[in-house]
Amino acid sequence: MVTMEIAVHPIGTGNASLSDYVADVIEVAKRRGVKYEITGMGTNLEGDLNTLFDIAREMHEASFRRGAPRVFTLIKVDDRRDKDLTLEYKRRRAAEKVGDA
Repeated sequence: MVTMEIAVHPIGTGNASLSDYVADVIEVAKRRGVKYEITGMGTNLEGDLNTLFDIAREMHEASFRRGAPRVFTLIKVDDRRDKDLTLEYKRRRAAEKVGDA
């Protein structure tokens, strides 16, 4: 299991609001059936590495389909091979470390 954080930034849209672009990106994750979490600055995904990279490409392309002339995408991947990582596990462990569990 791999976790990924992705932030897709359409540039040159002529509008300060990006909510329609964000909705397009989230729709990709929903359609592909992977676990996802929307955050204030991006989207967290959980799944196998190849699937997540495929989804990241689709998310990136979604903003072009809506008409953005340029798209800047940031991706972070946590690929731990000695144990399965889930978004919930990582959140729980961090909370335990700071005494919020």
